[in-house]
Amino acid sequence: MGDVDDVSRSRAPAQLPLDLPTEESYGDADFLTSPANRAAIELIARWPDWPDQTLLVVGPAGAGKSHLCAIWARRSGAVAVSPTDIPSPPRLSALAPRAFTLDGVDAVKDETALFHFLNFVKESGAALLMSARRLPSAADVALPDLLSRLRRAPVVEIGAPDDELIRAVLEKLFRDRQLNVEASLIEFVALRLERSLGAARGFVRALDREALARGRRVTRALAGEVLEAFEPLKDS
Repeated sequence: MGDVDDVSRSRAPAQLPLDLPTEESYGDADFLTSPANRAAIELIARWPDWPDQTLLVVGPAGAGKSHLCAIWARRSGAVAVSPTDIPSPPRLSALAPRAFTLDGVDAVKDETALFHFLNFVKESGAALLMSARRLPSAADVALPDLLSRLRRAPVVEIGAPDDELIRAVLEKLFRDRQLNVEASLIEFVALRLERSLGAARGFVRALDREALARGRRVTRALAGEVLEAFEPLKDS
């Protein structure tokens, strides 16, 4: 019977992992500063002493743009405007805002609504923090007047993360998922993972799922297996 039990256990299906969303903290203290993003966080902190009432933060997916928008929104009392649902000027007037955030301006499909929104911001004197994955270009924006307006906004770019930032981000991502891992595992992954915050997020998620599926703790050996098969999603 012992042999049968052993065989049964060896054939037991892997645990089905529940991919529960993790709560990502956007607190001021949770923003990890490095040479790659220092210019952006310092300019955010200078508000309202900005070079213009509008500022555009540009950086790759996962670089911390949403986090910066959240930090500034708390400081300024900004109203968050969704790129998929831009209010009309009458609705905006009813809000009587002092400031706005538009996180993902390059995701806006209704260019006319965006143009009217930018006009409202300018005429009302409100402050606006926008974010985008790349600088506005004619290839992405069809309306010439809108492109001109976007290009007039001062830009601060978030650069590629350095080794120090990648390690710090990995530590935070493991902590957010309540995974206790050794420093040597973080160093092992940081030296081999693609240099992007999006890749770090995707890898930790994949590693957590694999550990749950196998019913195993997160180890360096398991991290190595996941790294071999891991392909980070590319920006579109």
